Parts: sequence; C-alpha cells; structure tokens
Amino acid sequence: MVAGELVQEHLRAGTGAPDDITVGRKEPEDEERPNEAVHAGGAGETISKRAQELEEDKEAPPDEREVMLPNGGGGGEGEEEEEKRLETRVYARRFAVLAVFSLYSLVNAFQWIQYSIITNVFTQYYGVTNDKVDWLSIVYMVAYVPLIFPATWLLDRKGLRLTALLGAGLNCAGAWLKCASVNPQLFAVTVTAQVICSVAQVFILGLPSRVASVWFGPREVSTACATAVLGNQLGTAIGFLLPPVLVPNTPDNVELTGHNIMIMFYGTAAVSTVLFVLAVIVIKDRPPLPPSQAQAVLPDSPPEDYSYKQSILNLVKNKAFVLLLITYGIMTGSFYSVSTLLNQMIMACYENQELNAGRIGLTLVVAGMVGSILCGLWLDRTKLYKITTLIVYILSFVGMLVFTFTLDLKNIHLVFVTAGVLGFFMTGYLPLGFEFGVEITYPESEGTSSGLLNAFAQIFGIIFTLIQGKLTTDHGPLSGNLFLCAWIFLGIILTALIKSELKRHNVNMGADSNHLKALTTDCPGDCPSEKKSNGDKMEPSVSFSRETSL
Repeated sequence: MVAGELVQEHLRAGTGAPDDITVGRKEPEDEERPNEAVHAGGAGETISKRAQELEEDKEAPPDEREVMLPNGGGGGEGEEEEEKRLETRVYARRFAVLAVFSLYSLVNAFQWIQYSIITNVFTQYYGVTNDKVDWLSIVYMVAYVPLIFPATWLLDRKGLRLTALLGAGLNCAGAWLKCASVNPQLFAVTVTAQVICSVAQVFILGLPSRVASVWFGPREVSTACATAVLGNQLGTAIGFLLPPVLVPNTPDNVELTGHNIMIMFYGTAAVSTVLFVLAVIVIKDRPPLPPSQAQAVLPDSPPEDYSYKQSILNLVKNKAFVLLLITYGIMTGSFYSVSTLLNQMIMACYENQELNAGRIGLTLVVAGMVGSILCGLWLDRTKLYKITTLIVYILSFVGMLVFTFTLDLKNIHLVFVTAGVLGFFMTGYLPLGFEFGVEITYPESEGTSSGLLNAFAQIFGIIFTLIQGKLTTDHGPLSGNLFLCAWIFLGIILTALIKSELKRHNVNMGADSNHLKALTTDCPGDCPSEKKSNGDKMEPSVSFSRETSL
C-alpha cells in the first residue's frame, strides 16, 4: 500500500498529466506476490521501471506515437484523410452521359410502339391478325421479366458502362435486322428483330436512377432521373407521331407500303448506330470523385462478401418496397396497356382516324413528359416523396375515369384534352416511383431496386394488355378502361400504406453519416463501449440494409 502511494505521487510529479495511463493497472507479478510490494527495494525498482517507461513514451517521435494509436493516429492528419475520402464533386461530363443515355433510350422506346400505333397497316402488309401485332409490343414486357435479374447482376458487378453498351448495341442490331424484314413473307424476321430490341430494353430501363445517383449531386438527382426517364417517354411520343406519317395506310398498294416501312426502318437503324458510337465514347462507370455524400460512403465496387441473392432478399423483406412494387406495377402496367391499345380504342370509336390516334398518343406522352420534369423538380426542392406519389396516383385515377367516359362522345378534340390530363399524371408518376424506391431501399443498388420495379411493371403490363385487349375486342373500350380504373383505385389504397423512410436523403443531410462511415472502419477493440456504434459491430452494407428494413 505504501509503495502504491509512492508510485502514484512519483508519476504525478514526473509527468504533470492525469494518471489514467498507468495508475490503477497492476502487473501480474504484483498480484501474485503482494507481500513483496511493501519492501523498499521492490518499491524502488517499480518506481524506476515506471519512470523509464514514461520517459520512453515521452520521447517517442510523433509518427511513432501515431503508429501506436488505432487507425494510424488520431490527430489532424486522420481527419484530413477522412475529409479527402469523402470529398465530392460534380463534373460537366454528367450532362453528356445523361444526354446519350436518354437518346438511345428514346430510340428503343420508339421501336417498341412503332408497330402498335399503326396496327391496321402491319396486319394488311404481313397478312396477320391484330393479336399478332399486339405481341410485337407485349414481347418487350415478356422478355424483361426473366432477363432483369441477370441484367441487374451485371450492372452491380460490371458497372454502368458495360450495361449501357449492351443496351445501345443490341438496340442497334435489332434496328438493322428490321431492315431485312421488309417483305410480306418475312413476319418471323421482324418478330426476331423486335425480340432483340426487347432484350436491349432490359439493359436500359433500370439505368435512370443509377445514372442520376452516380453522376449527379443531391440537389439535382431527382431531376436527372426524371430527365433520363423523359428520354424513354419522348421515344414513345415520337413512336406515336412518326409511324402514321411515314407509313400511311395504302391498302391498295403493297409495294408503296413496303417502301414506306423500309424508310422508317433504315432511318431508325442509322440513328441507333450513331448513338451506339457516342455511347462507347461518352459513357463511363462513374466520375473520379463521387457527386454526393450518399455515394461517397458507399464502396466503389461490391465487397468480396457481396451477395446479389441476399440483396434481392433484403428488398423483398422491405415491406414498404414490396407495396411500392405492386403500386408501381399497377400504374405503369396501365400506361403500357393504354399505349398498346390506343389505336384500337380510337379506331373503335372514330373511323379512319389513324393519324389522330397517333397524335392523341403524342399528346398523352408529351403531357407526361412535362409532368415528369415538374415532379422531379418538386422532389429536389421538397423531398416529399410519399405525399407527391399519393397525390399523383389519385389524380391519375381521376384522369382515367374522365378519359373512359368521354372517349365515345364523338368529340375527337375532347379526347385530346382528356388524354393529355391522363398522360400528365400517369406518365409523370414513373420517375417518382424510381426515386421513391431508391430512397426507401438505400444503400442497396439503384439498379436492383429499379430493375424489380420495372419487372413488376412488365408483369402487370402483360396481364393488363391481354385482358383489356380481350375486353375491348369483345365488349368495347368502355369495359376495358373500367377494368384499369378498378386496379388504379386499388393502387391508391396500397400507396397510402407505404411507410416513408428517406434513408439516402438523411445521409446527404448528414443525419446518419457517422453511422454509415462505420461501415468501412471497425472500432478498435479497446475503444469505449459508447463509441462502438451503441455496442453493435458494424457489418458490410448488405447487413446494414437488412437492419434498416422494416
């Protein structure tokens, strides 16, 4: 006891520092031989040893002291390295990447709808029935469902560039094969070409949220996503407008019809080739520095223990995301069905109005493009994802009801107005679903969440198109549209049940940045329990997403 007091007094006098370095820490020899500690000789030896240890520690150079500290030291250099690691920047190249992606997405969407909007022309030229031409549109949806999983796996593993080039390349190949199908006997060739274009779509539809997140800052990410979706919508709009103009209905002159079809196909192939070359030049996986804190805290590539299957399971276990899958599938599937069957609905109510049918489709999509941009700008300013989604869903239901009951009033101008209102809200919903999905599933891959959303959209699109097409053929457009109204009303109820948790936004605002930084840095074994993330050992991002899922 006397020796212990002498040691403490010597340490306080020699260092002038708190005694938490060595005070209270007994050597194992002292515990085994307590009686020896009271001898003066033993006390002297203990004092000299402790003093020598303190002197060595006192004279240690700064860099050596940093080596002894966990994580390479704690001073200013560590903080500077942390700040450097989380440095963010946006690059002008992002606009070129967004423009090229949007343009080849536009061409792919154009090739989707170019058959359906002039169904009567293609049925006469190839000598097939309406349902055969409808399948040229439905094949886009059928191909997407089984291929989305390998496509999103490829996006996660190989990155944005390879996935984008596959989409642009297959789109170009399908366009050139269509040029070889301009013959009344070669309907099978045009089907094959459309299948190739539908496979290209799998590598396109899931990319808007990835392009926006990887290249754009937090205050422009929703607008960028809306712009990327806008390209696809613009392609649909041009697909409604140009085919009736380029390929007018000339049932008495098959050669002229074939010539017109060839002009349309060759023009599409030439544009697709140019865009593929631009994609090779412009599109990169990611910028040198991340554009936001949400991207900065994520690894540049998947960790070694990353499991794509586990990522899918994490999303499926997220109840809010499952509800969003269903509601997004209902709304987008309804849009696909209306777009595919628009020509048949208009022709059933208004004879010889092929050109106006295309113009009505153009009005529907252009109004939706405006809605998409406005919704994206609104989200960037307010971050009110759920409220905005619910309001747009309700207004889409109202627009569908108005379109349904005014379609057969023998007033084609009124149909233009109601179709525009319907398109403004129904098409404007598409980027909302993408961005809402990314928010509630962060830090899971944007490509995975977007891919699942599109897969459900295709599934509902197939079901709705087949059922509504049958109802329209047998009972008229009214019954088919009422069928869609009932499903959209169900979507409103399910949207109201979604629990909104904006995880990505919280990281960008710094609300949870310390928690996320622990994903890549383990707390040292001897750090206090209150500094170990509430006592929990942080695991890779996959387990983090499991922890934050509902």
